[in-house]
Amino acid sequence: MAETMSTDLFRLDGRVAFLSGAAGHLGRAMALGLGRAGAHLILNGRNADKLKAFSGELAGAGISSEYAAFDMMDFPKLRAFFAQRPRIDVLVNNAVTMTVKSFAEVTSADFESTYASAVTAAFEAVRAARAALVAAARAAGDASIVNIATMYASVSPDPRIYDAPGQVSPPHYGAAKAGLIQLTRHLAAELGPDGVRVNAIAPGPFPPPASCGGEPGFRPKTCLANHALTNRAPIGNLRTPAVPGLARLQFRHRRGASSGRGVDGLVK
Repeated sequence: MAETMSTDLFRLDGRVAFLSGAAGHLGRAMALGLGRAGAHLILNGRNADKLKAFSGELAGAGISSEYAAFDMMDFPKLRAFFAQRPRIDVLVNNAVTMTVKSFAEVTSADFESTYASAVTAAFEAVRAARAALVAAARAAGDASIVNIATMYASVSPDPRIYDAPGQVSPPHYGAAKAGLIQLTRHLAAELGPDGVRVNAIAPGPFPPPASCGGEPGFRPKTCLANHALTNRAPIGNLRTPAVPGLARLQFRHRRGASSGRGVDGLVK
């Protein structure tokens, strides 16, 4: 009985979830989790072919989805898209533009582009989707915005555990995600009275998808860094992206987390 009640808290049947960066490493894991919980997915990204292929994979797993291929930093397209959506129950701001560089190679343009993709685009998405989110909250009792941050928004990576300077999480990434966390607080206070909860998730390190080789389009940490991070983890292993990206994402959506409404809801 307790197990059934716990599972029911995470169900998203009849809900519509929009996920930016859906075809990426963490995006795919979050999409699978939301879809398995019963949500209809709107997959967003810049590559229509990748999104179409992923939507086909999800269909094969019995998950309902559609895709919307546009750049989240193309604000006219973003606004036009959400203006046509009558209801959005879950908005996940996951997409970010970042180039991994060494400290010496980072430029002011890197800071500007990463901040714009992580913070400004999230703000524009929330503002554009507000009416659809409020409609969902009125229809179902709640709606949720989840901003994907990073542990490096509050702590620094340790350069000593990487075998090359260009493999360290760069400063413009953590700084931009710290801004996203502060934006989350503002949005939570603004939208809480409308029944829309706003929370941030700060994933920690996770292993590359295939041993130490990774997959196309994803640059994993080296084996050396993975082993060092594993040794520092109290539980002795690195989590898969499904742990921070799915269980907590679903938990933060349901009424079981309604106390997070209108307050700072950083989840690490």
